[in-house]
Amino acid sequence: MKRPLGAQISHMLRDRGVEVIFGIPGVHNQEMYRGIEEAGIFHVLARHEQGAGFMADGYARASGLPGVAYVITGPGLCNILTPMGQAWSDSVPMLVISSCLDETAARRGQLHQMRDQHGAAATVCDWSEEARSTEAAYGLVERAFEEFETARPRPKHIQVPIAALEAEADPAPFPAQPAQRVRAVPPEVGPVVSLLNLARRPLFILGGGARSPLWRQILTQLGAAVMTTCAGRGLPGLNYPLDFGAPLARPSSAEVIASADLVVAVGTELAEVDLWRPHLGHSAMLARVDIDPSVLADGQRAQVKLLADADSFARALWAATEAAKPATGWSREEIAAARTRWRAEVEAERPGIARVAEALRAALPPDTMIYSDMTQFAYVAKEIWTMALPGHWHHPTGFGTLGYALPAAIGGAVARRGKPVVAIAGDYGFQYTLQELGTAVELGLPLPILLWDNGKLQEIEDSMLSAQIAPNAVTARNPDFLKLAEAYGAAAAAPATLAGIQAEVGAALSRRGPTLIRLTPDLPDA
Repeated sequence: MKRPLGAQISHMLRDRGVEVIFGIPGVHNQEMYRGIEEAGIFHVLARHEQGAGFMADGYARASGLPGVAYVITGPGLCNILTPMGQAWSDSVPMLVISSCLDETAARRGQLHQMRDQHGAAATVCDWSEEARSTEAAYGLVERAFEEFETARPRPKHIQVPIAALEAEADPAPFPAQPAQRVRAVPPEVGPVVSLLNLARRPLFILGGGARSPLWRQILTQLGAAVMTTCAGRGLPGLNYPLDFGAPLARPSSAEVIASADLVVAVGTELAEVDLWRPHLGHSAMLARVDIDPSVLADGQRAQVKLLADADSFARALWAATEAAKPATGWSREEIAAARTRWRAEVEAERPGIARVAEALRAALPPDTMIYSDMTQFAYVAKEIWTMALPGHWHHPTGFGTLGYALPAAIGGAVARRGKPVVAIAGDYGFQYTLQELGTAVELGLPLPILLWDNGKLQEIEDSMLSAQIAPNAVTARNPDFLKLAEAYGAAAAAPATLAGIQAEVGAALSRRGPTLIRLTPDLPDA
């Protein structure tokens, strides 16, 4: 049946598996809201478009499905640019659909008018296009979902003129069968297998794209050591004896990498924010496996390059090395000593945080999904907190935005109803998006929000001091966070001991609605 295009778009999204949309309605995008309920889609009302974008990001990371957001022209689109930039940096599938003005060249002074709205969005996403017709709108949505399935996931933006959203339109075509990703098969991994057969100290570096459950078996049968990026934490699972953890940001990790006689990097950019140095540190052959050809052509200059999906590469490698003789060049003692050394460095750099992080880890179920913000607590925890499962700690690694944790955790909790989700934020970054407490309360999410309150921008102060700059503008007056949470209808607690943290977190996970748990650096053990 014919409907306004705005309503038809919601039906088209539902036909492609979209169950949740995050956003804020306005007079310029209200036609997009006409069909949401009729299509059977649940809408989450954010308090700010930045929150809506981070919620879509968090939902996508937890569900594996694209996160979708609806925003209005002008300021609505501008407000979601930061989450789009974060999603682009961290390879998160997100579709932002906005309205736009029908005419901007010949008319001035319109509500929400921008000089170049879709051009602004194009700076922080994979592509930004305007659909001036029904056919164009359907074609762009189809293109977005095709690329989410077959290419490196990135955010997309589609804007539709208000008059087009209001116009009657035929239903969207039935979903097409998506193309297949580039798949690796056993003969194609031959060059990597040949190198592995000669290696005594093979080292795998696994990134966020390497989520296959086969990695533990592969590493075991090869006798290979492993490091992960921040996004790859949780691989290869707990207690693998040759697991170095996620130490790539440690300068001395380069020495360990240099001691390997083969390095295989899978599903990782080996980006600056992974390494904090220009070169990985390898002296032996480097093999790269990635779905993005630009990654294979980077400055690390890999000698062997496979353009392939990381999951199919893992399956092909498993089949091709099933009878391999394990390498014997790595020792458990060597790896344990390196991990001990790196933990001591972390403790020396940011004293006192590790013990709080470890107490918190002991209180959480192994399948807890964590969303963290740019805060010293997260920086420490990411290095020392051993994850049981991959894809269960999400951090704004690339773009490095503040305000990510709370709304992203809301999106994750919507995707993981009945499973534990936790947000970790610093006192300053929390205030970027604290209004989304209202959304968490409305949804009744059992969400512990761990607030690391040291009363300042401690990381910036430390950086200024190391650069011999007198600390300036690093201390701000904080509100009473507990009363603020209670004003929104959330529970609030300020445990006085580490044991108290564990009790409060357990209670928060079973409570209907969010709980703000304020932590300070001076907590005693008991």
